[in-house]
Amino acid sequence: MISKGISRDGVKKLAALARIKIEPEEEEKLAKDMEHILAYVNAIQEVSGTVESRGSEKVVNALREDTQPHEPGIHTEAILREVPKRKGDYIQVKKILS
Repeated sequence: MISKGISRDGVKKLAALARIKIEPEEEEKLAKDMEHILAYVNAIQEVSGTVESRGSEKVVNALREDTQPHEPGIHTEAILREVPKRKGDYIQVKKILS
């Protein structure tokens, strides 16, 4: 074992799964880095697991009702007058993909 929970074999297996090549001298550093990352994640999980809901907070929807604010298409002609080229009710652009 290189570190508390990460072995050289563990580092090699993770590298193989990620399809990356690591040098043998990198294995020890990566094992230490992964152990630090796992310790950090564990600390976050402990803190987030202790947060309790107060239960008295009221959830309020601050968004507008999902309705039509105006008639569909009333601004279409004004927008299409501003474009360089149009084809019917569509903006015409140069083809860039073949």
